[in-house]
Amino acid sequence: MLNVLWPDFPPCAAVPIYRLMASQDPRGNEIERLASSLARLPGLGPRSARRAVLWLVKRRDTALVDLLASLTAVQESLVECHVCGNVDTSDPCHVCADPRRDQRSICVVEDVADLWALDRAKLYTGRYHVLGGRLSALDGVGPEDLAIGSLLARVEEGGIDEVVLAMNATLEGQTTAHYIAERLEERPVRVTQLAHGLPVGGELDYMDEGTLAQALRARRPVT
Repeated sequence: MLNVLWPDFPPCAAVPIYRLMASQDPRGNEIERLASSLARLPGLGPRSARRAVLWLVKRRDTALVDLLASLTAVQESLVECHVCGNVDTSDPCHVCADPRRDQRSICVVEDVADLWALDRAKLYTGRYHVLGGRLSALDGVGPEDLAIGSLLARVEEGGIDEVVLAMNATLEGQTTAHYIAERLEERPVRVTQLAHGLPVGGELDYMDEGTLAQALRARRPVT
């Protein structure tokens, strides 16, 4: 059209309208940045993050305000418990500060997520110790990289009757459990480990060989 009205006007390549529309993001930069940040969270992909952002935008006067207030409060008060390594808003954490907890028992876990999972079950009444990982020769993680020394120090202080090794049922997790058990052999504590085997409601046909082997080794008399 420009060439017809002005013959001297240089010709330009025609750009399809759908390409122009596709290049324009209907969301602002701030909203897109929020969606990208949420997409980096575990269990959330780009699509789920966009749905979450849209849900927050529609409720920006209620849910969004509460979320921002909670995030700000956690950011300002988040600390690591110097006793067990739990992440909380107070030091010592609410588990270590609870006088109703059994001070004679320590449950050793790999990560904070494991501590939270066990505590949600409300079956263990003792205290915890977070290692901050597990032994792994491939990843270059040795005993000095984990909170094993502080665990031994807690045991040596006295008053501990049992240490529960709640490692994950992986090669690295079991290696870590065996290493800690060896370090505790000469100390007057009882070392126990979580039972491994069939989950509640599990069917044999869907179990892997490792799970079946653990279940057979841990079999017990019927009472």
